[in-house]
Amino acid sequence: MKKRCWRILAVVFWLLLWQTAAMAVNQRILLVSPLETLQALFSLLQTAAFYQSVAGSLLRILAGFFAGLVLGVGLAALAKIYMPLREMLFPVMSAVKATPVASFVILALIWIPSKNLSIFMAFLMVLPLIYSNFLEGLNRADAQLLEMAKVFRMSAFNRIRGIYWPAAFPYLLTAMRLSLGMCWKAGIAAEVIAQPKNSIGSALHRAKVFFSTPELFAWTLAIILLSVTLEKCMLHLVNRLGRGLENAR
Repeated sequence: MKKRCWRILAVVFWLLLWQTAAMAVNQRILLVSPLETLQALFSLLQTAAFYQSVAGSLLRILAGFFAGLVLGVGLAALAKIYMPLREMLFPVMSAVKATPVASFVILALIWIPSKNLSIFMAFLMVLPLIYSNFLEGLNRADAQLLEMAKVFRMSAFNRIRGIYWPAAFPYLLTAMRLSLGMCWKAGIAAEVIAQPKNSIGSALHRAKVFFSTPELFAWTLAIILLSVTLEKCMLHLVNRLGRGLENAR
C-alpha cells in the first residue's frame, strides 16, 4: 500500500510539473497541458481512424514480435545442441544488437516495402534478445539433474519439460518483457518514416506536419498506454503458459 501511494504521488507530481510548464510556456503549438492532451485523446477515441491505426500497428508489430520470438527460441535451442552454430550466430546477433535502429530503418527501406518495415524492425529488436537470454537460460540448467536424467535414461521430451524449460523460462520472460517494449517503440518509429496506411506512425507524422500539438501529445499518450497494456497482457499469457507446463510435469 505504501509503495502504491508513493507511485500515485509520483504521477501527481509529474502531472503538476507538466501543467506548470504548459502554463509557463503558454504556447499550445509548443506544449499543451495534461487536460488538453486528454481532451484530444478523447476526440481521437470517437473516430474510426483511431482504431484502424491502432489495429494496423498492433498487427504489424506483433507479427514481428512473434516471428522474432519463435525464431529466437528455435535458434537458441539449436545453438545449445550444436556448438558450431552457436559460434556462427554470435557475430550476427552481436551486430544486430549494436547497430542503431535508424541505420536498419534506412537500409530496410531499400530492401523491403514500406508497409512491412515495422514488422521487420520489430523482428530485429526481438530476435537477439530472445536468442541470447533463452540460450543463457538453457545453459543454466542444473548439471546434477541432467546427470540424473542421463542415468535414468529420461526421454529428451521429459528432459526439456522437466529440466531445461524451468531453467530457461525466467530468462525468456525477462527477454520478452524487455523486447516487447523495444519492438513497440522501434515499430512505431519505423512507421513514422515509412508511413504505411492505417498506422500510428502515419498519424503521428500527420500531426507533426499540421502542427497539431494536442493530437501529437494524444497519440504519444495512446502509444504509452497501449505499450503498458500490451506488456501486461503478454506477460499474463506467458505466466499462465509457464504455470500450465509446470503443473503438467
